[in-house]
Amino acid sequence: MRRRTALVAALPLLLAAACGTAQKSTSTASPGSAASSGQAAASAIKVTGAAGQKPTLTFPSGKPSLTSASLKVLEGQGTPAKDGDVLTAKVTVYNWDGKENKAAGSDYDQNKSEFVTVSPQLPKALHEALVGAKPGGRVMAVVAKDNLSADQLTQAKQQGQDFDSTSQVLVIDVVSATLKSVQGTAVDPGVTGVKLDGSAGDKAPGLTTKTSEKAPKKLTVKTVIKGGGPEVKADQTVLAHYVGKIWGTDKKFDSSWDRGQPATFALNQVVKGWAQGLTGVPVGSRVLLTIPPELGYGKKGNEQGGIKGTDTLVFVVDVLGAA
Repeated sequence: MRRRTALVAALPLLLAAACGTAQKSTSTASPGSAASSGQAAASAIKVTGAAGQKPTLTFPSGKPSLTSASLKVLEGQGTPAKDGDVLTAKVTVYNWDGKENKAAGSDYDQNKSEFVTVSPQLPKALHEALVGAKPGGRVMAVVAKDNLSADQLTQAKQQGQDFDSTSQVLVIDVVSATLKSVQGTAVDPGVTGVKLDGSAGDKAPGLTTKTSEKAPKKLTVKTVIKGGGPEVKADQTVLAHYVGKIWGTDKKFDSSWDRGQPATFALNQVVKGWAQGLTGVPVGSRVLLTIPPELGYGKKGNEQGGIKGTDTLVFVVDVLGAA
């Protein structure tokens, strides 16, 4: 079962990111404007708790602000985030209704973190909060109806969130920035029948699986480049670039590199060969996996991918982050 992250609890934000209709960032608000009053209201929210600990929010009395705003709460250190970066973060969400102001969810409650992509397609306030955020830092975004489209507001109301009378407040603790690519000197994986070039960086490595050699009967995991990050745990979500081919045919059936962006997936939701093969792999590594049918798609195969029930799969996976 997919774990419920704090951003999933903030449903309209996901809708905004998916639809790409959220407002883009603009210049700093003029004194007396609605945006300026929104900043003042956001500044009245008291955020307590050290970085790396679940924050507690104390709201001002009275009705909630229905104007979006963003604030930097703690500065952090390191490289400021920019558009396109994927951050590992812990997110806490509150519903600001001026009454109970209840917490809607927090990654701290699950002892997990999650991936947050910095993108102008996010609601304006959330985007502004994330741009410039640094590891170890804490930012806050008040997301109100002015940052959401009419369709998003309607869908939110259907899910029980009425932005005509409430706002959502998100506190994002930035843990780290994920890698954009793996770096290092590649070694030969040493799998007879498979050829892999030694390139590293942003581009997909050259993988050849056309061979008359018999495929390994068991799962094979070979480290091509060993990363220096923490080891991936079996219950984590992984950010990775990968390419997959069928043993013996050199047929490519999937590639995140071809799509131009890495993929995220929970290890408890992928085929057993991925789950077993990537558990324990250090972040920043490139690994080659050969996956026999029983640890792949089984006897039924995968018709959409052109994979038969007897096919052995070969993947090259660059592990860019784990949350």
